[in-house]
Amino acid sequence: MKRKMSVSGSFYPARAVEIERYFEHFSAVYEEDNVLPDIKSRAVIVPHAGYIYSGYSANIAYRVLKNSGVKKFIIMGPSHKIGFEGVSLCNFDSYETPFGDIESSDFLQQALKEKFALVCTPEAHMEHSTEVQFPFIKHYIEDAQIVELVYSFLEASKLSQIIDYVLSFEDCGVIISTDLSHFHNLSNATRLDNICLEAIEKIEVSRLYEGCEACGKLGVEALLLSAKRLGFRAQLLDYRTSADASGDTDRVVGYASACFYE
Repeated sequence: MKRKMSVSGSFYPARAVEIERYFEHFSAVYEEDNVLPDIKSRAVIVPHAGYIYSGYSANIAYRVLKNSGVKKFIIMGPSHKIGFEGVSLCNFDSYETPFGDIESSDFLQQALKEKFALVCTPEAHMEHSTEVQFPFIKHYIEDAQIVELVYSFLEASKLSQIIDYVLSFEDCGVIISTDLSHFHNLSNATRLDNICLEAIEKIEVSRLYEGCEACGKLGVEALLLSAKRLGFRAQLLDYRTSADASGDTDRVVGYASACFYE
């Protein structure tokens, strides 16, 4: 069973050559004023809007992730279309992208199903928060193997158990998908987003609940819980809002990327 693309042509281009132009542009702009951090990271936070808005932030994280040498990942994102209890994992053999298919990690798929009794909610996997990550993964880590996890109603501690388990394998990594605040004016958006960014940089879960409005806050909290237990450090890679691309400062969405390392 293949996980088909559901948002190609909208959140990201349908043609590989157009996506490559995005990635090349993002990298060139970044390198004008920055040097890619020399960090071996197996866990990142990335945004999930259209590439024109959040692709620059995500691109940095995937370039860092590429240097880790890790090939197996879970991609964990919130469900935007339907509500359900828990976490959905489906038995996909592969994941479709404009660059070609990504193989499923049979190892992670079976291990997670057996250890956490995860079941499949098919409708949850028409989900952009996870899918927009697939072209990045295929482009930067061509022989990667992945498992898509979509969550809805549950406690962050449950997600953190999954993250702990995946990171217990040295050749496995975790990709957490979230955007930040939605549809505030630029001043309020940056104020709220700075709460999220401070929580991430300091690995301080309680700070998330002082105004952070990330749509994937549960996933972020889960990763912070795991990072705290594992003694990881965090580095913010980028922060921006939709106003940087659109010029509209009245209704903006915030985006950030970050990496965690030992």
